Amino acid sequence: MEFAEVVRRRRMVRDYDAERPVPPEVRERLLEHAVRAPSAGFSQGWAFLVLESGEERDRFWTATTDGGTPDAWLTRMRRAPLLIVPFSNKQAYLDRYAEPDKGWTDRDESRWPVPYWDVDAGMASLLILLTAVDEGLGACFFGVPPDKVAGLREAFGVPEEYRPVGCLSLGYPGDGDRRSPSLRRGRRPLDEVVHRGRW
Repeated sequence: MEFAEVVRRRRMVRDYDAERPVPPEVRERLLEHAVRAPSAGFSQGWAFLVLESGEERDRFWTATTDGGTPDAWLTRMRRAPLLIVPFSNKQAYLDRYAEPDKGWTDRDESRWPVPYWDVDAGMASLLILLTAVDEGLGACFFGVPPDKVAGLREAFGVPEEYRPVGCLSLGYPGDGDRRSPSLRRGRRPLDEVVHRGRW
């Protein structure tokens, strides 16, 4: 598929065919492409928790939701046969920029205008989303509620220095996938969001 077509087809999919697992070679391509993302100073302060078995996925949903009867969104999302949780590691960036070729030996976080550790993990996530389209998969990036992060860490033994930037559900789209009502807003045109030469 041409790259322009991959970009045009990219959308969030919220229902999956639970009977069709993601083939191992496709899963590995998703991850191999993720680590090709740019990272400040080539810090590569990301990590990916891959959850494929039913037990692993159930443990994720138990740790990150309130329990009870799942609503329609969660019912459809839980069908995804593959979850990938991208994490960022701020310390990897602070340590990298304290190395001789960078020279910020104080590891002062205030030097960073934005948290590039999260930005870079987000770029890696986008490469997973684009690869999913190219492989004929559906995918959705969604957040982990802040009050559920500790439970996620405990459920999977995630070290404290790693912060989840979200989660990617992946699989072949199911019959119940519907376009998000948010899409009714329409895509903002370029002349609204692009400022050429000055604001």
